[in-house]
Amino acid sequence: MASEANMADETNNNEATELVGDHVETVDVSKHPDPSIPVTDLSLADIERRQSHPVPWAVFIVAVLAAIIAPYWLGRSLAAGHTQWLITHLNLFTPRGVAFVSWTVTLTTFTGLGLAVVESRNWLWRIVFVVGLAAEQFIAGLSLLKLNFWYSTYVVYGDSARLPNAANLGIIAAGVGVAVYAVVWVGLLILIKKDSPLNVLTRSWASFILFFAIETAALLIVLFGGLLTAV
Repeated sequence: MASEANMADETNNNEATELVGDHVETVDVSKHPDPSIPVTDLSLADIERRQSHPVPWAVFIVAVLAAIIAPYWLGRSLAAGHTQWLITHLNLFTPRGVAFVSWTVTLTTFTGLGLAVVESRNWLWRIVFVVGLAAEQFIAGLSLLKLNFWYSTYVVYGDSARLPNAANLGIIAAGVGVAVYAVVWVGLLILIKKDSPLNVLTRSWASFILFFAIETAALLIVLFGGLLTAV
């Protein structure tokens, strides 16, 4: 095998003189590509600070806190101070319809949150999350959502408590669906090997299908499982 040793610097024609075997030859050498990162005096920390955009994130955090607190307070205030007006308007809906609306709003909130994490550069999903969260909290305030909500709703709404109860069940169904999905998804990631044909279940599109399938099952249990008449 011929040994090679560099004998001279690279010329303007991108050639070099090398010793090949017992002969001196001029050969072509590869040319290093132009650098893609421009020369700058900024440090890596400076570059990261410029790309962090703290002001939009601060506005987003404040918006999330406002969406959690203000709509819920407004909903509870309406429930306590305008109960008869609410009963009159809520009686236009059926318990299943109210449960479906509250489930849809909560599902939209969780979907916006999930897509905001996946598409971290797209602020559209953060806006969807904040708007959905505000709507969900408003419904939760109107229906006095808490662990033993059926007592509170009966005290405030009386015989019409079935409607706020249905709204609470819709919110809870969406939340339970997310919890079940998280457990199943983590279990799949742990149990399925990378070279297994079942690894297709861990793809992003399969993840979304699984999420909506579980959420739909949770809604159907609420609508047709007798829960609307149990509370």
